[in-house]
Amino acid sequence: MHIRILDADITTLEVDVIVNAANSSLLGGGGVDGAIHRKGGPAILAECRQLRAGHYGKGLKTGQAVATTAGNLPARWVVHTVGPVWSDSEDRSGLLADCHRNSLQVARELGAETVARAEPGSIREVVFALRGEAAVEVFRARHNSLA
Repeated sequence: MHIRILDADITTLEVDVIVNAANSSLLGGGGVDGAIHRKGGPAILAECRQLRAGHYGKGLKTGQAVATTAGNLPARWVVHTVGPVWSDSEDRSGLLADCHRNSLQVARELGAETVARAEPGSIREVVFALRGEAAVEVFRARHNSLA
């Protein structure tokens, strides 16, 4: 599996799947979640509303993942996952790991080969889209130290 680390806007990546750090409502939010919904257009929100009308009536739970169309984005799909809120009194790293595992499982079920985050499997390329050269350098240094 090939890993690319970029200073890039995730909404511009031509990959099979982008992973969205979603709001539990699945109806958009701020930051990257809001940008994905805005740039992806109404098709993403329409599918998220269908999910809320069905199995995810109370929203997406922390650690779960679900896919929608990517709408107007160059990606094929968006996998939405809700990460844990940081806590200094509780270790929530297991929930964060669930986000990654479940997002990758959904990507595999879709037949994705390129994902903006991943682990070994059928996925052949992972792109980490970070913002700013400082973030890219820190991430590369940490990645290289683990390789």
